[in-house]
Amino acid sequence: MTDRSDLDAALNRVVEAARAHLAAVRAAGGRTEDDGVWQSYVELNNASFAYDEALLDEFGEVTPWDVEPIDPAEADQRWDAADEAVDGADERQVTVSVRQRRDYTVPNSASLLRAAEAIRRATVHAPDADGPVRTVGAAVAELMQAGDGSLGSLDVPELEPLGGVVTVTEVARPLDPDTLDDSDDSGPFVLAADEKVLYRFDEHVEER
Repeated sequence: MTDRSDLDAALNRVVEAARAHLAAVRAAGGRTEDDGVWQSYVELNNASFAYDEALLDEFGEVTPWDVEPIDPAEADQRWDAADEAVDGADERQVTVSVRQRRDYTVPNSASLLRAAEAIRRATVHAPDADGPVRTVGAAVAELMQAGDGSLGSLDVPELEPLGGVVTVTEVARPLDPDTLDDSDDSGPFVLAADEKVLYRFDEHVEER
């Protein structure tokens, strides 16, 4: 079991690290990729992890901080590698394409249709609507339209989010929607031979 004084010391290190991190952020003045901010971030992360472990050992309780320890030596190596990447970057203009997929479960289709109908009645385009919302696809489209195309507009109880993926791709030319065939629904999302994915982020839904 952790000594009570050790737990207090661990908490004090969190407070001190948080103050040091705030001071570094202020000193950076909004400057990105600042070494002082990064170093203080690592220290705050590790102090938070140590306190969380000490609290768990002493009382079987945890903090809301979902962190993992960061090896300071490895952190320095990653930072140095990032600096080298920035220094070696060219200044050419590039075009990037951000593509996102997120899946949902529809527990009750009727409930989703009712929610879409309510959204339709509350939006300015309601008088021009062509009849009631009759399909799941139309319901999701209605929610997206009300939210100006934002996936955040699908954050409703009638949709349960599943996994997703986001990719950032370098493309040779920007998309021109006016040149697309109306029947080609998948073409805009298929990688061309001269396109490459620069970054991929996988979204995982935590089980409750």
